[in-house]
Amino acid sequence: MQTLRHDWTKEEISAIYHKPFLDLVYEAASIHREQKDYNEVQISSLISIKTGGCAEDCSYCPQAARYHTDLEVQPLMQIGQVVSAAVKAKEGGASRLCMGAAWREVRDNRDFDRVIEMVKAVNDMDMEVCCTLGMLTENQAQRLADAGLYAYNHNIDTSEDDYKRIISTRTYDDRLNTIKNVRKAKLTVCSGGIIGLGETPEDRISMLQTLANMEKHPESVPVNALVPVKGTPLEDQPRVPIWDMVRMIATARIVMPNSVVRLSAGRMEMSTLEQAFCFMAGASSIFAGDKLLTTPNPSFVDDMAMFELLGLKTREAFKNGRPENTIKETVVA
Repeated sequence: MQTLRHDWTKEEISAIYHKPFLDLVYEAASIHREQKDYNEVQISSLISIKTGGCAEDCSYCPQAARYHTDLEVQPLMQIGQVVSAAVKAKEGGASRLCMGAAWREVRDNRDFDRVIEMVKAVNDMDMEVCCTLGMLTENQAQRLADAGLYAYNHNIDTSEDDYKRIISTRTYDDRLNTIKNVRKAKLTVCSGGIIGLGETPEDRISMLQTLANMEKHPESVPVNALVPVKGTPLEDQPRVPIWDMVRMIATARIVMPNSVVRLSAGRMEMSTLEQAFCFMAGASSIFAGDKLLTTPNPSFVDDMAMFELLGLKTREAFKNGRPENTIKETVVA
């Protein structure tokens, strides 16, 4: 049984990350299989409830207003549209719906009031509800929690040292403060990063150290491969090698053994065999559906065929209880 730690050094994580590939995968797989439901994979669906026009300058994102991409700006969706999307996602096998809005931060206005109603409506469908809306205050986090939100996503993206190269419109501390506000509201945290931004292996290791040394590990850790979009500063970045994705997933599984490690953006470029390596290394969640916010993603039908081939099962909603029932972080035997 792997002991939970919150005091990892960069040297320790580096030693894990740089292990011979098969040794690394074997260690991560062994830890993953200590979980009694190791072959369960949570299916989440991610929809963009407000698209484009964002004031941020995230170098990878087509939703930034300052970049010239083919993205069509769309206003905040109506509640009925979100419910329809949730019904389709649930019918496809999803147990969690994540709603993303292209905002720098949450504002206390009618738009946020509508998001609160969206959260209530999807929660009533017995689905886990996740939001990613940018920075938010402790009071805003509490409003979301009171509405039935299960998780809040706020990725740290890369290392603290590399962060300013990718984003200048908010600081690394801004990201960490939002995560703290989410914790104060007793919501579960979804936080990970992106590889393929032009970062070094040391940046990846530093990012994992930040996550693994939080007072409580994020319940969900997305590992994204950059999907380069024409018109963004990172449009010419090469595809991330699958071996790098597997290394990140395996290392995350070892240093955060109780977290759900989410195989996120970039799956369209991966074969079933490559995704199988990711599941073997400890990935236990995916996003399904034709789109991942604004970029293409495998369909529910394709993913169900892959699950059948690999012998994977879908994870039900609220497997570990609802947020208000969360108990102290322990390792499940």
